[in-house]
Amino acid sequence: MARMTRRTYVKTPLAALALSGDAVRAAQGGIQFSEILNPGEASRMRLAKQIGINHAIVSVNSTLAKVPRAEYAQALMRIKEEFTAAGLRIAGVESHPVPAEKIKLGLPGRDEEIENYQAAIAALAQAGVPMICYNFMAGLGWYRTRVDLKERGGALTSEFNNADAKKLGLTKFGEVTEAQMWSNIEYFLKAVIPVAEKHNVQMALHPDDPPLSPLRGLARIVISAKNYRRIMNIVPSPINGITYCQANFVAMGEDVYSLAQEWLKEKKIFFVHFRDIEGKGERFRETFHDNGPTDMARMLKIYGEGGFNGPMRPDHAPTLEGEQNDRPGYAMGGKVFAIGYMRGILDAYKLPHS
Repeated sequence: MARMTRRTYVKTPLAALALSGDAVRAAQGGIQFSEILNPGEASRMRLAKQIGINHAIVSVNSTLAKVPRAEYAQALMRIKEEFTAAGLRIAGVESHPVPAEKIKLGLPGRDEEIENYQAAIAALAQAGVPMICYNFMAGLGWYRTRVDLKERGGALTSEFNNADAKKLGLTKFGEVTEAQMWSNIEYFLKAVIPVAEKHNVQMALHPDDPPLSPLRGLARIVISAKNYRRIMNIVPSPINGITYCQANFVAMGEDVYSLAQEWLKEKKIFFVHFRDIEGKGERFRETFHDNGPTDMARMLKIYGEGGFNGPMRPDHAPTLEGEQNDRPGYAMGGKVFAIGYMRGILDAYKLPHS
């Protein structure tokens, strides 16, 4: 015998009757479930749609690096058309849209990179892409010392251990000081934030990962809530904000709950990376979304009740049985699990999502 469920009926505008459930939720706002996808990844796009994802976070750096500034808009429109055909809206781009290593290191040639960056912002706005998730990790980006640590059931996850990192010595860039990094980010923000504000493109700064300084001789400055506040005050603007990569704030030792509430109230969180870790900055390991120390249900309730209506993607999921570990943290099996977990929590709290 089929189980009967009690339904509550509300008056619905006629225009909404033709919309799917996901489309109705999108019209109501709320958290935008997202996944990071690259152009040409048709299979991953289909899988994302199958698990209820309607928004894509896209890397465009490799595409724009191959074309002159005058062709940025055309290149981005081609990418947009590919995602639109797959039923996905581009909610933002992740990593710098154009090469930016000279900017971060303060090297000769950074002015040309900044000009490219300014042109890319204008082109993204023209293509209807509202947000850039960028970082200011010079020389080394997202960094782990192991990517084959066993998690639940033998799933593979990553670990950072600073003691192991120190054994590797300096990188080819030698030592870079915090004073240099503060100077470099100020130079960048003063050139780029006014352009982004003109085009209404949100600049969502990702924390350094791992959030400690120095890392193999390279200073890192996006490592605390205090430093975030300093960075946002360099060029105060409603579009100068944050990618709230949750586990990085755990690694910093911050109160991840109250900090999210603070920045949601200030409307400074533009993008959320939903993930968890066990440990702190000197040594930590990635966990499944449901077995780390953070109260993830509480976090989703904070985002939902705090009015967050931007993109959120599950990040750094373990690699599951049968998957290749050639992209540690970015295989799809763990993301499928995470999306179901997140959707169930939000539905239980009756919080909107799309």
